[in-house]
Amino acid sequence: MNRTSAPVDAPATGAWEGLVTTALLGTDRRTPSGAGPGPEAPVALLDAAAVETVRRRAGLRPARAAERPQPAPEDPRPPLPPAAARRLALLLADRPGASGGGRRGIAPDLTELLPQWLAAANARGFAPPPQTLPALLDAARGRTDLRPSALEFAGPRALWLARLNPDWRFALRSTPGGGAALPHLEDDDSVRQLWQEGLFAERVALLSALRSRDPAAARDLLATTWSTERAEDRLMFLDSLRTGLGPDDEPFLEQALADRSRNVRATAAELLSALPGSALAARMAVRAEACVAIDHTRTARAAGATEASGATVATPTIAVEAPHECDPDMERDGVVAKAPAGRGERSWWFGQLVEAAPLGTWSRRLGGRTPREIVALPVTDDWQGELHAAWCRAAVRQRDAEWSRALLGEPSAPEAGGPGAVSLAERAKLLGTLDAAERAEWVAGFIATHGLSEAFQLLGVCAVPWAPPLGRAVVDALNIARDAGSYPWSFSGVMGLAERCLDPSEAGRLDALLAVPDEPENASPGAGGYWAEAFQRLVTTLRLRAAMTEELNTS
Repeated sequence: MNRTSAPVDAPATGAWEGLVTTALLGTDRRTPSGAGPGPEAPVALLDAAAVETVRRRAGLRPARAAERPQPAPEDPRPPLPPAAARRLALLLADRPGASGGGRRGIAPDLTELLPQWLAAANARGFAPPPQTLPALLDAARGRTDLRPSALEFAGPRALWLARLNPDWRFALRSTPGGGAALPHLEDDDSVRQLWQEGLFAERVALLSALRSRDPAAARDLLATTWSTERAEDRLMFLDSLRTGLGPDDEPFLEQALADRSRNVRATAAELLSALPGSALAARMAVRAEACVAIDHTRTARAAGATEASGATVATPTIAVEAPHECDPDMERDGVVAKAPAGRGERSWWFGQLVEAAPLGTWSRRLGGRTPREIVALPVTDDWQGELHAAWCRAAVRQRDAEWSRALLGEPSAPEAGGPGAVSLAERAKLLGTLDAAERAEWVAGFIATHGLSEAFQLLGVCAVPWAPPLGRAVVDALNIARDAGSYPWSFSGVMGLAERCLDPSEAGRLDALLAVPDEPENASPGAGGYWAEAFQRLVTTLRLRAAMTEELNTS
């Protein structure tokens, strides 16, 4: 269709931006070049845009012929079984939020099953079908939590593709050394050359690989350039010593306590305090012991004594005298002198001393008592919370299961977690020091007593699939909440965890929960239907997970 309009001048350099600005402002406020105001101005704007579009497309000069890319590297791993390959395509085709919000219905959330599928495929050493790699990299681009397992599964071809498509450059950053091959660790000359001349990411990858194989060699390599490294690089390199940390690292870490960077000093002190036999740990023990002692002068009424008899007994009590100053030696050993806003200086210094002292200090200092007996002792002057919180941090840092058990207490305790665990986050960290079976048993007992309202963070530290006692405890608690007419949406997070973490063999036990229950008078409107949908989705997801495993096991 031809239009007649006022003549339009040929757009000059930068005209496209001017046309866009005119379109955004409107032709009433700004008219196109060569056109006057009025009803013809919008037509003139469109004509000018059409001309400029053609000019932009036709005005490109042909570029030099690019060098053809090298062929993609071979992937020596065995291919996926056909059924598993089809399943992967389905998982990658699903997109978060595709349902448009609202109630999820009974359909499984495939995006949440992809990490589990990738872990299983990687454990079996399969290679992906080449045609799925673009979708796999797109999925990893949108989810940082997916990147390690996705890139491991994608294999060497992921790096090849990442060099061709800027959208996938994250793969080069996420892979140690950007995909550069590390030298054979036995080749001392090549290792030394890469350490001296390599990019930072390559050096981090080299140090980490060498540390996992030969901790002493990695430490010696780091020492050769330590004094010339940038502070932020020294911090990253020092963090690599967590792998294989042992007494032989102490001299190097002691030197790092004098580093000019406060963050480096703090990290060195933390690593030394994780070595109970280190000189720093001994110094911290002396300082902490000076602050904590048993007070035998406290008295309390004897059990069973009447008010008339007035019988009293001495009650051993922990007395605390926090430090009155933070001297230079304490600062050198990693104690931060400046307290956070709202925190008292003395309690701040005291907590750091106790946290860094070896936990074995306290049995000797406090009359040979066990950790459980020590934690049960009363503490004077409201210092109990500070002292127990510091012991919690020490138990996590030193990976001491006995102290963790004492601080957690019984899962059925009225305080819902024990005297030393002042928050769910601390309880979760303490549970992390226990083995998987004991961890699951403790959380199952917690849920049986306290329900699911506070259990979400604790469930996150339990091994997947959940052990049978834990799985039963979660399902029983959900069933109790349903029968009580509880607000169902408040349990959606736990239900989502159950879909990913329950053992698929539990699906058959859930069939009785699929019917819509009778709703109590005080139940949330529509709660029964929601619970039925949620349990149906749970069962469907568990059976889907079982099918995924079977497909990967099919040769």
